[in-house]
Order: sequence, then structure tokens, then C-alpha cells
Amino acid sequence: MKILILTGSPHKKGTSNTLVSEFKKGAVEAGHQVEIYDCAHGNLHPCLGCDACGMNGKCIQKDEGNQVLAKILESDLIVFATPIYYFGMSAQLKMMIDRFYAQNGNITRKHMKAILLTTAWNDDEIVMKGIKTHFEIIFDYLDFQNAGMILAKGAGTVGMMPRKYLEEAYSLGRNL
Repeated sequence: MKILILTGSPHKKGTSNTLVSEFKKGAVEAGHQVEIYDCAHGNLHPCLGCDACGMNGKCIQKDEGNQVLAKILESDLIVFATPIYYFGMSAQLKMMIDRFYAQNGNITRKHMKAILLTTAWNDDEIVMKGIKTHFEIIFDYLDFQNAGMILAKGAGTVGMMPRKYLEEAYSLGRNL
């Protein structure tokens, strides 16, 4: 299976990217092809809402977004990885998701699988409620099969992250 992971953390060695590492390790061991695109450090610009793409074409932005969209269309599974910032995904990941507009029809017709890996400092339920619902709506809209969500609460730093989330990420990748 071809897997594309979109990371949205500005912290290269932060908690959400640590979950990504464990997930990738498991997926590679299971024989899957895994590629990571770092939305936080890539050359991306926001959707302008100009509709030049017609929802099934190239975006007019001169950045890496069109290459990422092409990789999405070549993939079987997309993984979204983000820390929680003010009860939602990072702006960096959101910017790439907004760019899905340019290939909306083609992405939807793929019927891909999707996974969410997210981390939050807080350990109460309310912190995950919004992002879980948001991604369920995104998955539904894009006709993605929800292949799993890891909602890592109490994971503000790598050192404080409960070990169970690392094990879950590895297992999720390994058992695809």
C-alpha cells in the first residue's frame, strides 16, 4: 500500500511527529511504502479561492502544493498528523487541506483510506472533541474510509506522552 503522511507540526521532534515515526516504523515493517510531506516546513501557500482549478485541475499557486496533490492521487492511504492548537489542527496542515480543493473530485473518487494522528497538552476529553468531529466531517466529505484515529491526550512534550500512544501508532501502522 502507498501511504502519504501529511505532518503539520512546526516542531520537527515534537509529539505528533514522534507518533508519525512510530506509525511509519510499523507500516514499513508491514511492507508498505511510506512517504512524509512536512506541511509546516514545505513551500506552501494558501488557497486563494480563485477557482482557476475548477476543482479538478492545477492550482495557480507556484509552490509544492500541486506535487503534494499528485502524491495524494497516487496514494492508497493518507495520514494527517498534527498537534492541537486552540482546539483544532495546525494552520500549516489546514493550509494543505484547503488546497485539496484543486483536486476535490479526483480525491473523492479515489475512496482512499485515512488516519488521524493528533496530540494535545491537555488530558481532558474536551480538547479532542472538536478535532475528532472536524476530521470525521473531512473524511466523510472526501469519501475517505476512516482507518483509525489516535487522539493522544496529555502529550504536550515527548517526555510526558503516555507510552500507550506510541504503541498504538506503531500497531496501527503494522496492522494495516
